[in-house]
Amino acid sequence: MLNQLTTNFISRLRAQDQSAWFDLWEIFGPVLRAQLTKWGRGRIGPETVRDLSQETLAALSDSIDRYDPGRGARFSTWLLAIAKHVLGDELDRRGAQKRGGNKRAAALDETWMISSTALGADAEYEAAMFRAKVEAAIRMVEKDADFTDFSIYRMRVLDGKSGKDVADSLGISEPTVSRRLAKVRESLRKRLEDVIATYSFTADELGEAERNGLHLNPSKNDDVLFDEAVGEIYLRQVALRRDDERVRTGAGNEGADRSAPPLSPPSTRSPPRKR
Repeated sequence: MLNQLTTNFISRLRAQDQSAWFDLWEIFGPVLRAQLTKWGRGRIGPETVRDLSQETLAALSDSIDRYDPGRGARFSTWLLAIAKHVLGDELDRRGAQKRGGNKRAAALDETWMISSTALGADAEYEAAMFRAKVEAAIRMVEKDADFTDFSIYRMRVLDGKSGKDVADSLGISEPTVSRRLAKVRESLRKRLEDVIATYSFTADELGEAERNGLHLNPSKNDDVLFDEAVGEIYLRQVALRRDDERVRTGAGNEGADRSAPPLSPPSTRSPPRKR
């Protein structure tokens, strides 16, 4: 059975809650665009990647009524299957155009709902999905935390500065740095638990934090490892966002490419194509 946070998230999608759709775009958009670029192998350019990532999230929202949690698909598999479906439609359409014909989009094959590795959800993709959840939790904590507290956390954990350097730069003692750092760390653990629960359909996904060194119910000895893991994940996300920015703002001068539509939730745009 799905947990309460996930159920609430699905209910928001079913109600075409715009904020739920934008949350998906902000958190998982870069991962989707990286995956579509990888699959495209140069056959699609930046504009189409941006377009198809929007279609994927719109199709995700549109297909939620048919989701059956009893069939064992992970949240990450759900996204991956729909992205593959949307990309397949685009490549089929282009192939048909080259042959002088038209290709009708097929209905979405719902065999993706079962627990399977057939969709190509490799370790790199799963790790990227998990890092996106961690980054989302960091952003939420930054929004809610005291400015100075989070500044200390940023310098100490995300920027990798020593406690002494942080204390000297802010004109406070090292024990004060440690105390305020611990406050933000505890908030992040709680927020991370919520984010993982929200975007998880299976028990296996709920265990991702522990498997990645982020102990949510730790002993004191786990704090250093937790900070190191968060810092490493954050740096990977910075690199992903940097690469994604190049994709989103690229010239996109591919002859067969389409213009990306303005970002809008499924409730205010035309329905996505279905295979």
